[in-house]
Amino acid sequence: MIDATIEALVEATIREELITEQDRIYSRNRVLARLNKLDFDKPTFVPRDSISNLLETLTEYAVESGLVENLLEEKDRFMAEVMDVFVSKPSEVTRTFNALRAVDVEAATSFFYKMSQASNYIQTQRIANNITYKAPTRYGTLDITINLSKPEKDPREIARARLQPAPETNYPTGLLAIENEGYGGHLKHPARANHRIIPLTLGGEEWSFQYSPYLYYNEHSILLSNEVRDMVIDRSAFERLLDFVGQFPHYFAGSNADLPIVGGSILTHDHYQAGRYRFAMDDADVVATYRSDRYDQVDIETLEWPLSVVRLRSTQREQLAILANQLLGHWQNYEDGDIVPYTGDVRHNTVTPIARRRDGRYELDLVLRNNRTSEAHPDGIFHPHADVHHIKRENIGLIEVMGLAVLPARLKTELEQVVRFIEGEDVEVADMHKAWAEELKTKSGDARMIVDQAVVDKFVKGLEDAGVFKQTVEGQERFTAFMSSFLSHVDKVEYGASTTGMNR
Repeated sequence: MIDATIEALVEATIREELITEQDRIYSRNRVLARLNKLDFDKPTFVPRDSISNLLETLTEYAVESGLVENLLEEKDRFMAEVMDVFVSKPSEVTRTFNALRAVDVEAATSFFYKMSQASNYIQTQRIANNITYKAPTRYGTLDITINLSKPEKDPREIARARLQPAPETNYPTGLLAIENEGYGGHLKHPARANHRIIPLTLGGEEWSFQYSPYLYYNEHSILLSNEVRDMVIDRSAFERLLDFVGQFPHYFAGSNADLPIVGGSILTHDHYQAGRYRFAMDDADVVATYRSDRYDQVDIETLEWPLSVVRLRSTQREQLAILANQLLGHWQNYEDGDIVPYTGDVRHNTVTPIARRRDGRYELDLVLRNNRTSEAHPDGIFHPHADVHHIKRENIGLIEVMGLAVLPARLKTELEQVVRFIEGEDVEVADMHKAWAEELKTKSGDARMIVDQAVVDKFVKGLEDAGVFKQTVEGQERFTAFMSSFLSHVDKVEYGASTTGMNR
């Protein structure tokens, strides 16, 4: 039986073009070696199945044989090691990528994306567990994802992680470090034996391109600095983002903000996210247009979006980067009511930047962010407020900024209880949802549709909380005042070629 699974896995990797027919015997033997298996009976029938399913079967055999502990991390390590048999060395992957790129850049990314899926580095089977849907709002159709792609750990694994001391090593230097390529992993670091990255040059620096193992949207990719350094949003960051979309015009590229609360989960490694997806924010309506006498080749717009967005558009990439840097500098020092730029030496104002190519021009969206907290809002004044925490309390990062909600796995069960409650069943609803569920029960219609729409409404409210200038008459007047002060400053003051925002 297991011999048929091994041969089926070899067949599947040939079918997915990870290896060729010439590699069949070599690859089969390398898998046998990983199973400590010395013999092989060539099967008369080879089942046709997906690589991920065949890997699961092979892994269960390894567990039953005592070769692998029945723990998620150990099984993941085994599967990554098996798939490393079928994945070309980094130099060969890069050589193929660059050869395709010289002819057709879209063919190059398609090759790399397909390879990353087929190698089981991208966890397609687990990603399929996510609950996803779209829902209409006043800002367009937004995306909702309840993230179920990362399996819950067995209690034994949690206990083991507490008892087992962390390995005394600083290698790799982080989850995004280039040293992860091919790394075996351990209990507290994910397996990356089947992981490959593509070297890039961005803004004259050495960077790398890889896909995310847990995709949230089509071709969700990560751009990472080869140097381990803190995230910084400055002119160089704008130039690198624009450089990337210049090289890969079918992708967008953006960055989380570089401050806690409004930033991403990893601020200790300079990195961006990219991909091939059209978010609701891409199609947001224009509220107002502005012009700069000094930068007359750049269109300047503000958008109808729950967060406060300035969109810069031009064929002149350098002008975009310079003007974006000046807007960042002006925003870093801007004060207006509850928008306070500094507490002592601690900075609060920054931006979330997103770059793309459209209709022959470069676009750079700058989302204004402020991470100040208060007694009334200890998680952040411009952060989802307490009334939406039962749905979304986590940071509003780059992906959420653009209109895709990544919601916690707990909601799968909790929302199902709310649906059943609305339908009249006698179920226990989580305390945090009770008042909300009572309110929803007064609505007429299909219970699941009511809950789905109510979830996206809560997400929109969280985005609006994160907006520094609200989508109200007063909020837009304040936004206009900011833009007027910025453009007045830009056209009056001669700026140098600094690669950072203006100093305080």
